[in-house]
Amino acid sequence: MTSPTDPSWQPIAIWLVSLASIALVLIRPKQLPEAFWAAAGASLLVLCRLITPSQAWHAAIKGLDVYLFLTGMMIVAELARREGVFDWAAVHAVNAAKGSPRRLFTLIYGVGIAVTVLLSNDATAVVLTPAVQAAVKAAQAEPLPYLLICAFVANSASFVLPISNPANLVVYSGGLPPLNRWLLTFGLAALVSIIVTFFLLRFLSRKLLEGGMERNLKGGDLSASGKLTLGGIAVLAVTLIVASLLGKDLGAPACAAGVVVTAGVWLRDRQVIVGIAREISWSVILLVAGMFVLVEGMNQAGALLAAVSALRRLSEWNTAGSALTSAFGIAVISNLMNNLPSGLIAGMAVNLAHVTGPLRDSVLIGVDLGPNLSITGSLATILWLIAIRREGQHVGFWKFLKWGAVVMPPALVLSVLALLIGPG
Repeated sequence: MTSPTDPSWQPIAIWLVSLASIALVLIRPKQLPEAFWAAAGASLLVLCRLITPSQAWHAAIKGLDVYLFLTGMMIVAELARREGVFDWAAVHAVNAAKGSPRRLFTLIYGVGIAVTVLLSNDATAVVLTPAVQAAVKAAQAEPLPYLLICAFVANSASFVLPISNPANLVVYSGGLPPLNRWLLTFGLAALVSIIVTFFLLRFLSRKLLEGGMERNLKGGDLSASGKLTLGGIAVLAVTLIVASLLGKDLGAPACAAGVVVTAGVWLRDRQVIVGIAREISWSVILLVAGMFVLVEGMNQAGALLAAVSALRRLSEWNTAGSALTSAFGIAVISNLMNNLPSGLIAGMAVNLAHVTGPLRDSVLIGVDLGPNLSITGSLATILWLIAIRREGQHVGFWKFLKWGAVVMPPALVLSVLALLIGPG
């Protein structure tokens, strides 16, 4: 009789532990943090000897650049909240809307595109969402459509530039195209994604955007520390673009920019470091580390080989069929298990299978845009959830799915078709 420790049982056990852990991360039983379940699953893989401590450690270390990137973004976001940058932005956004919820919707969507493109989709979730919450509160407007903008645009605009989504660097690991080539390849597809998502969101929000809202708010002045923080956000954007152009990792520059700006504010506010360290959601780092370990386990259980085999078979199909199938395939998987693990596996599979051209490009679009279907789809959406919970807001699985089922599929189909007919 085969024992539970027999090697033939290990792949099954790894899959059970990994998928159960990811499900618990997404469901959050007893309202325990996402990081708790990811860390518990990773620990169980090691304790049950399904992977070795060395393998778990090396898997966790692979995420160093992501940890640094998220740390830098969270530092800047908390600094902006503390120094009143969000309140300042809220006042100006509401006043620019001139009492029109529809105009405010368009303004926030435009800002969301800029933040996603220049600072990444995670920054939209971490940095923009609190600013939008402040604006909606100040305007006394219905919050749902504006908050959903932050979640949806974070994914729909996340392949305009390589830096717009850390997943882009994973899928193109070791072979990131020059910026001009990237824009030729993805420019039209990204434009289609942004436009289609906007009009569908706007259509679904039409009843919620009726009526008026507050206007001519006071309090549009920014303190010296706030101005320094705002300048730091601009420096962060320039730093990330330069790092991307030079083909460098983004984590260290993002973290360094956050630390430098904090040091500048500290000269005026000696309590800022303690305040930031206390308020940042450090558990996000543990969540990502746990996910990296779970992915290592799934790869050892055959996930990577299965993905490589699927990509090789798809490469034999006609271009349109393979591109649409790969995009929707990775989109479905991302919504079932989050695009952090699916993107890591897909990135490694693309490199091992030596996939190039539209097939690889459509995989990237599926990883980036596909998660707009459900609240479980992307790391950015999880960060968004954490941000809105902090202010007492809640968007459930089914509510998000009702919007995502209308918005994501048309945007994904049309974006992939734009990819195939684009100049790249």
